[in-house]
Amino acid sequence: MKTESSSSSVVEFLEKVPLLHRLTSSSLKKIAQVLVFKRYERGDYVVGRDDEEMEGVYFVVEGQAQVLGPVGEENCTEFFLKPFDYFGRGIFGNVYAVDVVAVSQLTCLLLTSDHCHLLETKPICDSDNERSLLERILYMDPLDLNVFRGFTLPNAPALGKVFGGQFVAQGLAAASKTVEFMKLVHSLHAYFLLSGDINSKDFNLNMLLLASTLLFSSESSLAVPIIYEVSRLRDGNNFATRRVDARQKGKTIFTLFASFQREQQGFDHQESNMPHMLPPETLVSRDEMLQRRMTDHLIPRYYRNKVATQYTAPLPIDIRFCEPNYSTEERKSPSRLKYWFKARGELSDDQALHRCVVAFASDLMYAFISSDPHLKKRMSAVPVSLDHSMWFHRPLRADDWLLFVMVNLTASQSRGLATGEMFNRKGELVVSLKQEALLKETVTSNPILDSKL
Repeated sequence: MKTESSSSSVVEFLEKVPLLHRLTSSSLKKIAQVLVFKRYERGDYVVGRDDEEMEGVYFVVEGQAQVLGPVGEENCTEFFLKPFDYFGRGIFGNVYAVDVVAVSQLTCLLLTSDHCHLLETKPICDSDNERSLLERILYMDPLDLNVFRGFTLPNAPALGKVFGGQFVAQGLAAASKTVEFMKLVHSLHAYFLLSGDINSKDFNLNMLLLASTLLFSSESSLAVPIIYEVSRLRDGNNFATRRVDARQKGKTIFTLFASFQREQQGFDHQESNMPHMLPPETLVSRDEMLQRRMTDHLIPRYYRNKVATQYTAPLPIDIRFCEPNYSTEERKSPSRLKYWFKARGELSDDQALHRCVVAFASDLMYAFISSDPHLKKRMSAVPVSLDHSMWFHRPLRADDWLLFVMVNLTASQSRGLATGEMFNRKGELVVSLKQEALLKETVTSNPILDSKL
């Protein structure tokens, strides 16, 4: 049995193997547990062309091997295998029509055939259980090395357009899939350029039907897919930087910059203190509160009808408001808000997944606190996120309760600026946020904006 330290070393090796870059940390850990060490002396045959079937997939750890192919090509450098190279079943097929010979002392890790299913590409969530709605939203369909396709599901949050948190979360998920898993996002800065389209009437129907068969089967939406293109700006020893551009119908509609860091020990202190709030278990959920609003005759009928019209299905995030806040037209709301939230259902242990889920949840109500102080009777205002920044300070779990404390600092020139902090139940500050939103009174109750400007 591998010790924890040796298993960690194997995982660190695996995350440098190009073949495995598309896999999540939990998948690599599962692979590390079943690998077999194989050692060969110079001249030993690792694989023979007469072998009827490969033992599995080999990963070169130390030394060199040579692939002896057609006559005249034996000395080609393309046929020398070095550390982090790989060969075997599932790559060149079950029947290997060449010889692989050790040209020095050679150490390999063997993933046997009965475990080769672990190499299958899985979404960032990589859960053994049935995927939750959030995990399905975060699925990134790989189209090329740095290009991914995201989808808007029928029951995903939307208000006539793609939800901003979906852009942030899917963009971060795409960026995360191009970074070695030991580096986690520590900051991101996003710009919402154009509204995302969820109406497929002008899009090629054949493309949509093809996309709908890839993953979601009957659950698939005919919404226009979003293409996320990742630019690898920097890959250092401890940091990596990515830019992600999201496109629809040939237009760039969203851009995200994200920086990733390998875990490092250093100074640790915290000036921000978590406010004392009632435990989330004692508070009413957002969905129950909305149900009450629709039937509470102390609330103006216009507002009750408005809530009933806009409420469709429970969010994939469970929200518990810390203070009663009806936000009716007859009573202005304060320019601050506090609530507990967590993902519905249990997520895998992949820290990248948890940070993507928190990014998704961060935009659910953030922009509204800038417009809430200005509410008046029968006023309809739908703030639109312009830019969004997050800093991840400590490890977190999105399927455990987090307290979101947000404050609107100012509103001017049709723009509002808000800050936010997220604390875990121990009072540790895990995330800091800032967002600027466009604030305009609207004429219709459900506007669809073609542009942010």
